[in-house]
Order: sequence, then structure tokens, then C-alpha cells
Amino acid sequence: MVSQALDAREAVQIVERLAQAKSRQDVAATMAVYHPDAVLESPSLGSHYAGAEVEGAITGWFAFAPDYEVRLDGHGLDDETLCCWGEIAFTPAFTFNGAVPNGNRVSVPVFILFRFLDGRVSWESFHFDVAGVARQCGVDASALVRAS
Repeated sequence: MVSQALDAREAVQIVERLAQAKSRQDVAATMAVYHPDAVLESPSLGSHYAGAEVEGAITGWFAFAPDYEVRLDGHGLDDETLCCWGEIAFTPAFTFNGAVPNGNRVSVPVFILFRFLDGRVSWESFHFDVAGVARQCGVDASALVRAS
């Protein structure tokens, strides 16, 4: 998939729509921002989804983090890649190994890389401090990462 160069204003507008949709846990609005052939990855979690898999990943994330909010504080555009940074906050509903989170709402810094095609997000790489989330919700970090 070849990315499409946008100016910073256009790229930020697309990403702001995505952040708003995700903060409402609105799967349909979120998917409207992703290109049908999009790739969504989170190296922090060891996850990688492409095309039709993205909707399942989003639905799964909203089940894990039903009160998810993302705040974007800044951005930088380098050719075809937009980097945004800010903070995510949510209350983990479960873990992948059965450990029980303490019910606390967590908040950690985030940075996200984006590329675009046809005015939509074609690639997203989502990075956050899994260990920080684990400390705040009282579980081991390995409980938050799916086994490959």
C-alpha cells in the first residue's frame, strides 16, 4: 500500500476524527476513518491487524477499554508519516491471562504514527507504556499482552 502525502492540516483533521470516534467507542465511525486495506499495529502489545481484521481489533479494544479516551497534544509531519503524541486513559475490563485488574482508571503517555490513502488512515502504529498501565491496574505487564 502506497501512502498519500497530505498537508499537516488535512492529516491532523483525519486523525482528530479518529480520536473522537475512538473516545466515543464508536466502531462504525472509527472504521469510516480507516482505509479498507488499513494496517493497525501496536508493537507495545505485539499485535498486527490488516484489512478486515482491523474492525475486530477495534471491537476487542473497546471491550478491553470500555471507557477509552485519547487526547492528542501535538503532532509532527515528516513526508508521509504523521506522529501524534498525547495521553490515553481507560479502565481495563480484563486481562488476557485471567489476572483481575484492580478497577482503577489508568492514564499513560501515547505516541501514534499514521499514514494515509484516499483521505483515510492506511497505517497506524500505536505505542504506549504497557508496564505503566500494568502498575496502575495492579497486574503484571505480561497479563496485558496476548501470547503469540
